[in-house]
Formats: sequence, C-alpha cells, structure tokens
Amino acid sequence: MNIFMTLAAAASAGGGLGGSTGMIIMMVALFGAMYFFTIRPQKKQQKREQELRDNTQVGDEITTIGGICGKVVAIKDDTVTIETGSDRTKIKFKKFAIGTNITANEKMQAEREAARAAAQSKKEKKTKDSVDDRPKDE
Repeated sequence: MNIFMTLAAAASAGGGLGGSTGMIIMMVALFGAMYFFTIRPQKKQQKREQELRDNTQVGDEITTIGGICGKVVAIKDDTVTIETGSDRTKIKFKKFAIGTNITANEKMQAEREAARAAAQSKKEKKTKDSVDDRPKDE
C-alpha cells in the first residue's frame, strides 16, 4: 500500500496535467489487474458450478454443500430430491445446494485418464518408429 502512496505523491508532485494523467493511468492499471486476478477467475468458477448443477441427472451421486451424500431420485425445476443411507431416506433441497457431482467427476477423470493413455501410447509408438528408422550397424 505504501508503494501506491509513494507513486501517488510522486505523480502529484509533478503537478499540472501530467500528474493527474499519471494517477488516472495508475488507477486504470490497478482496476485491470484486479479484474484479471480476482473477478475473471471467480466468474469462470461460478459458470462451472452452474453447468454442474444444470447437468445433474437422476441417478447421479452428489454431495451437497452441507456435506450430505446421496443419489438423485428426482429433479423438478430448482428442487432436487436425493436418497441417502441404507434406510433410503429422501431429502429435498434446492439445486444451488449441490456441491459436487461425484458421478460426473468420475466420468471426467476416466476421460482424462483415457486421453493421457492415448497420448502416452502415441508418444511411445512415435519413439519406437524413430528407433526402428535408424540405420543398423552390421
């Protein structure tokens, strides 16, 4: 914070139009940095969470923001009903209370692992092909 005060004092010490222009530029740069480091990532996270809630289907295993785990048995507008425990207790709550979709996370993780395995096998094949192309000494 002292750095900004020092810069502001230096800008105002210059006096005239140059000092106020420097101050405005500094404020714009500060707002731009704040946008890229705080607001933008938060909006991306909110968008991901909304997609997770919108893509929840009957049969998915979910965890609520309160820590309750269960299987989705019904979805209506903005209400979700889950079944928990061995006694099949049903709990109804709002969609915004969905914390994680375990089923969707497992699917995404399996897809990532499959993609990594495919990339690794492609890399190994390429390495093997380059080794086979080398001339052999007799």
